[in-house]
Formats: sequence, structure tokens, C-alpha cells
Amino acid sequence: MTSFWDTLSELFASSGYANLTWQALVMIAVAGVLLYLAIVKQFEPLLLLPIAFGVLLANLPLGGLIHPEFYSSGTIDFDLVFHSGGLLDILYLGVKLGVYPCLIFLGIGAMTDFGPLLARPSSLVMGAGAQFGIAAAFIIAIAIGFEPNVAASIAIIGGADGPTAIFLTSRLAPAYLAPIAIAAYSYMALIPLIQPPIMKLMTTQKEREIVMTQPGEPSKIQRITFPVLVAVLVILLLPSVAPLIGMLMLGNLFREAGVVERLSETSQNALINIVTIFLSLTVGATAVGSQFLRPQTLGIIALGLAAFAFSTFGGLLIGKVMCLLTRGKINPLIGSAGVSAVPMAARVSQVEGQKANPANFLLMHAMGPNVAGVIGSAVAAGVLLSLFG
Repeated sequence: MTSFWDTLSELFASSGYANLTWQALVMIAVAGVLLYLAIVKQFEPLLLLPIAFGVLLANLPLGGLIHPEFYSSGTIDFDLVFHSGGLLDILYLGVKLGVYPCLIFLGIGAMTDFGPLLARPSSLVMGAGAQFGIAAAFIIAIAIGFEPNVAASIAIIGGADGPTAIFLTSRLAPAYLAPIAIAAYSYMALIPLIQPPIMKLMTTQKEREIVMTQPGEPSKIQRITFPVLVAVLVILLLPSVAPLIGMLMLGNLFREAGVVERLSETSQNALINIVTIFLSLTVGATAVGSQFLRPQTLGIIALGLAAFAFSTFGGLLIGKVMCLLTRGKINPLIGSAGVSAVPMAARVSQVEGQKANPANFLLMHAMGPNVAGVIGSAVAAGVLLSLFG
């Protein structure tokens, strides 16, 4: 007859407690830090909280929610996923197949006012300058031995655009999707922590105090024709990026047309919120300690941070040049919003501008480079996909 203590021993041996590894404990601690940043510090909690909880769930042994080994080859065995996979394995298919990024872009397009970009077309230059990090990270990744397709996927982290990073990596280097997606979304969420030191280093107190005047308001015709023209021109030039640009511009057309309010409202709220939950949770869940805590993965995360920093630097540099050319009419802080994290980067420009001058309101001015960055990162992804796909 089995004793009470034998029963307890068997129960413990079959539990997750008996199967905890040091890698799992490290990743659980990482999840705790991310939860702290999301809840207490409020660093983009809509992204960081589900990512952090995904990390936590994936590293609790024997839960069976996700099996990263199912995707390690870069291909998808659908029979294996549907018959032996857990809940997060099923949801992760939306990441692997590139569905979630396109739906996110639909919501972003519907949420985003392109008016500041139309009112100040020079914002395109700052958005382009903020793609400098993509080029810099690609060169560094090639120099340290990554294959061109993998280097391109790592480099796109510099665009600070999680959906674009997932879209590109799923096509160029699917085996690296987990660390690249984690890096891209983590750095997007940590923009309020990463960008301000670079902004202060690159600008003077006098520059940060510059108050910008509001440009003219674009007409309704301009607002409606802009997404149509961008879709036609960019997709004809780079057909490979049609899913991203097409959904982004469709969402914005929903917003500006004025005849499909229900579709616009759904895209801006219910749809993007649902997809954000699925995407962020499953991206976090790919960070399983046994596979994530490896030198190559940590190298990718470090390169992603370098790419992000270079992009911020590039946008600020162009901002300073435009400040000089306009004789102090452009606050260079808005150049940092040229990374495509909408509207997070624009809000950081606003916060830093108000720290220097409480009468400074840079948010709408920063939205111009911010929107330009969204388009710029998608175009950069199309170029990389054309070259290495």
C-alpha cells in the first residue's frame, strides 16, 4: 500500500516544481521585471504586459502551452501543431504566417492621423533619417558573421516596428523569428527608457526649448487621396510589401473617407486590441529559457538595441540639420519620432520637450516624422525582401 509520503513524493515529482531549471528561473525573473515596468512604470503596458505574461507562461514547466521546437526548422507542421500543440501554439500561427502584422497595420492606419505629415512634408526626411539604424545594424551583423538574410531580419529591428519585423523575418529567416520578435516588441515598449538619454546627448537645452508653430491643415481631398496614392506608388515599386502597405493605407482610408465609421471604429479598437493580445502574448511565449538563453540569441538582442539606438540618432541628426536650415523653427527632438513606433515615439518627444519648456507642445509635430517612419520601415522591409528574399 502506497504511503502518504510516497504519494506526496510522486505528486511533487510530476509537478512543475521538480522540473524547474535555472534557465526557467532566469526567464521567470525577466518576466517579473517586465511586469514591473509595465504595471508600475507604465512603459507601454498594452504591449509589455502581455509580452511579460507570455514569457512567464512559457517558462512554467509542463504547462504545454507552447512548443518552440515545433517551429525550430522554420517550417510549420500543421498536423503536429493541431494535434499535439497547446493553446499558444495555435495562436502563434498568426505570427508565423504573417497574419497578425498585417491586421495590426490595418488598425494603425485607422488610428493614425496622417495630417501632420501632409501639413509638413519635410517630416519624410526625418522619417528616412531614422532608418539609419537598419543600415548600421545590417553592416554590423554581416561583419560578425550572420548570413545576409538573417542580418536583414536583425537590422529591421532598428525601424522600431514590431509588425514589420515579424513580417520580414517570417519570410527571410523564420528560424530566428522568436528572438527578433521579442527584441523588436520589447524595445518598442521600452522607448520611454531608451530614447531620452540619446535625445539629451544629441540636443542642447536651447534646441529642446524651441516652440514650433502649427502648419496649415491639409484638405479633405488631400487626406483621402494620400493613402490611395501611397498604396499605388509603393506597391508598384515594391510588390513584396503589398500586405503591410495595403492594410496600413486601407485603415487610413477607413478613417478619412467619412463613410465607413463602423469599419474605422472596429479597426481602431476591437480588432487591433484582439490582435495585440494574441500577438504580444505569443511573442512573449517564444522566450523559452532553454532555447532563448543562448549566445546567438543574446547577440541578436544586443544588435537590435544597437539598431534602435542608431535609428534614434539618425532621426535626431536630421532634426538638428533641419533646425539649422530653418533657423530654429524645427525642434530637433521630433526627429527621434522618426522611428515607426506610433504614437509611442511621438509621446516621448512631447515629454522631453515639456521637460525643457513647459509651454512646448510637440506631439502633433512629432506625429509627422512618426507616420513617415511607419511608411519608411515598411519600404525598407520591402527593399530587404527584394534583395534577400
